[in-house]
Amino acid sequence: MGLAAGYRLEMISVVITTYNRKAFLRDAVLSVLNQDYLDKEVIVIDDGSTDNSSEVLEGLPVRYLLKENRGISSARNKGIELARGEYIAFLDVDDLWKKAKLSIQMTEMCKKDYLVSYTDEIWMRNKRHLNQKARHKKYSGLIFERCLPLCIISPSSVLMKRDVFDCVGKFDESMPVCEDYDMWLRVSAHYPVLFVDKPLIVKQGGHEDQLSKRYPAMDRFRIDSIVRILDSNVLNEQMRNAAISELTKKCTIYAKGALKRGKIAEADSYLSLVAPYGIRMVP
Repeated sequence: MGLAAGYRLEMISVVITTYNRKAFLRDAVLSVLNQDYLDKEVIVIDDGSTDNSSEVLEGLPVRYLLKENRGISSARNKGIELARGEYIAFLDVDDLWKKAKLSIQMTEMCKKDYLVSYTDEIWMRNKRHLNQKARHKKYSGLIFERCLPLCIISPSSVLMKRDVFDCVGKFDESMPVCEDYDMWLRVSAHYPVLFVDKPLIVKQGGHEDQLSKRYPAMDRFRIDSIVRILDSNVLNEQMRNAAISELTKKCTIYAKGALKRGKIAEADSYLSLVAPYGIRMVP
């Protein structure tokens, strides 16, 4: 299949990031190598694994780099730096792609003239299917406001022109979690985003070492991202108002939680975050 007739074939660099996930790595790589889109390269960035992950890649046509452990953003950014393709896609090691993922996605992007796209997903936890909730609904177009409440774009579903990174920058390596939320805020503030309404990836959750389990109250990282993008002066008035509204909501919820834990100073610090935007809040 490759790409629908009439569209130019351009190289896609697929960046797979891994850290001590040897049991998942080979299947993830094979789900990319088995794609019917031919013009691609596979780059595996190993973020300091100690489980001899590279053993499962023997004989497979991939570029493998073992680097110092500095987190998933660092790994993705190194993959972007090494990529030779005009388009870049990401795959987290515990996720899988359906066979026609790249060809379907590239065809839709070319047909509709988008630089960034993402797809629907199949969610699995401990090998059991999970239904997505209404708040995870996905959208096409100018979706900045839709991206504010939570991250609706899975990195493993994204395909984007590499030039986009020249505009928005790379993943924020200072963020231990929610780095994808931060990235998609920046992307959707500058570009329309295409949603390909097909479940082309399988997300496998439920692992004990997932970052979301290590960092409770993840909205504090999203709050930081909203403040940064507000201060960047890239938002139009509608986007800015939506960001301030979401910031107010998240700070209120987080401050109430801090007060319940008796952390008055922490509550006050979050309530004060919205003051520069003309909003005064009290506990």
